[in-house]
Amino acid sequence: MVAMLITANREVTLPVPLCEELSVGPGDALIVERRRVDGETIWVLRGKNLDWSWVGAAHRYATGRSHKVIDVKRSIERGRSRGART
Repeated sequence: MVAMLITANREVTLPVPLCEELSVGPGDALIVERRRVDGETIWVLRGKNLDWSWVGAAHRYATGRSHKVIDVKRSIERGRSRGART
């Protein structure tokens, strides 16, 4: 459990591990939701809803290809050189 101090302006500094777990940083908004669990009031903090639906979308382009850094860099350079010709 972590205790947080509330300032005179009702501001709180969130601990780094909490911000990392919620995927939030300066300027981000948190959603605060009030719930009743076993007769007790609790508050739930929600960070960004990350959209992971795109993960794996490029899988078909990577299948059967080398993932070594040098090979990836060569592929990028080939693509750039082709783009310069058009």
